[in-house]
Amino acid sequence: MPAGGPKAEPAPADRTEGASAPGSPTPVAGPGQGPVPPSPGYRAVFRVREFRFVFTAHLFSLLGVVVSELALTVLVYDLTRSPLLSSLTFALGFLPYLVGGTLLAGLTDRFPPRRILVVCDLVCAACVVLMTVPATPVAALLALRCAIAVVSPVFNGTRMATLADVLGEGDLFVLGRSLLRIVSQSALLAGFAAGGVLLTVVPPRGALVVTAATFLVSALLLRLGTVRRPARGGGDGEGGLAGTWALLRDRRVRALMVMFWVPPFFAVVPEALAAPYADEIGVSTAALGLLMCALPVGTITGELLAGSFLSAAARSRLVLPLAVTGVLPYLLYAVRPGVALAAAALFLAGATGAYTLGLDARFVAAVPEERRGRAMTLMTAGMMTVQGVGMAGAGLAAEFVPVHAVVAGTGVVGTLCLLAAAAELRATEGRDGADRHVPHG
Repeated sequence: MPAGGPKAEPAPADRTEGASAPGSPTPVAGPGQGPVPPSPGYRAVFRVREFRFVFTAHLFSLLGVVVSELALTVLVYDLTRSPLLSSLTFALGFLPYLVGGTLLAGLTDRFPPRRILVVCDLVCAACVVLMTVPATPVAALLALRCAIAVVSPVFNGTRMATLADVLGEGDLFVLGRSLLRIVSQSALLAGFAAGGVLLTVVPPRGALVVTAATFLVSALLLRLGTVRRPARGGGDGEGGLAGTWALLRDRRVRALMVMFWVPPFFAVVPEALAAPYADEIGVSTAALGLLMCALPVGTITGELLAGSFLSAAARSRLVLPLAVTGVLPYLLYAVRPGVALAAAALFLAGATGAYTLGLDARFVAAVPEERRGRAMTLMTAGMMTVQGVGMAGAGLAAEFVPVHAVVAGTGVVGTLCLLAAAAELRATEGRDGADRHVPHG
């Protein structure tokens, strides 16, 4: 089907009763038009058959990523006995995102989305299979890990853009994105535990075989359960870095991306320093686990509450207040708190992550459809990259300053940066309506 042709839609039976149909925006009441309709809720998203396939494929793909990271880390350490090389396998999960997200972002709009998703899963499966070969040297293992990280932003960006086709650009899209994030955060709580149990039963290469199977299952679900759609066409006609800069010249899109990137840059600091902080206050390994869990638990709770009980209009109004106050709880670290108070601060900081629901709606409205895949790939790549940089920066600062002071300082500096980002986003507020397809300087 040629690019620019009609978009495939779910069958009428798949549409959610009482909610906006996929492909149409969520109605927002204007002055004198009555109350804003309530959110359709998460169950409405699962009534869309195609989303159920995307969601299940996400579960399998995420399981593959989490278990492969853990198994590869153990395998590299077994082969080298080097803590540096072992930890490097985790770092390689962040840094190549920048390469894939900038150089390959244009592919997401130039090829049919289902084909991209299936091919990315197959590439990941092939890389993991090569890792299981006993003769594969350590350097090749790390290179294969990089290859998976390079294609990951292309996969994630394409899937995000496809969600707008599956669920429409309104509230169902926002809730669908929220569900995928909730699953990702839950993986931080359960994924490594499941991988650890698996590694007590099978050797690292055996665990990698399991992860290769999860990528293949994901590819099969996406191939059989999603509709074939044409390529969006990459409307700017520019590839690689030129296309990325062309997108970032849009002031509205640029401001929205910055608002996606700044909070996670600062939010990861307490997690990166959890082990040193536990040592600083002299608590047990169990207490360390509580500190590591508090932030993702808060994030999951905030998203579930916002998605279940707030209307689209309410979530939109809360974007800037929640984002700007996101790292303020870190100021509690100034008093060198115990585990309970530190965990409470992290939980509150995580709960403010509900701002992303309203920000998602603004982002999909601001980006022209023909650039949507590139924009979402770049946004995803940026989020992963800034987290890696934030972790590294936190570790560097903690070499010279006490850990609690680093986290508290993050609360101050992060809030100032978020205020600046919010001011820039507010300055572009008038650009989110009928002029959404007009380039802005």
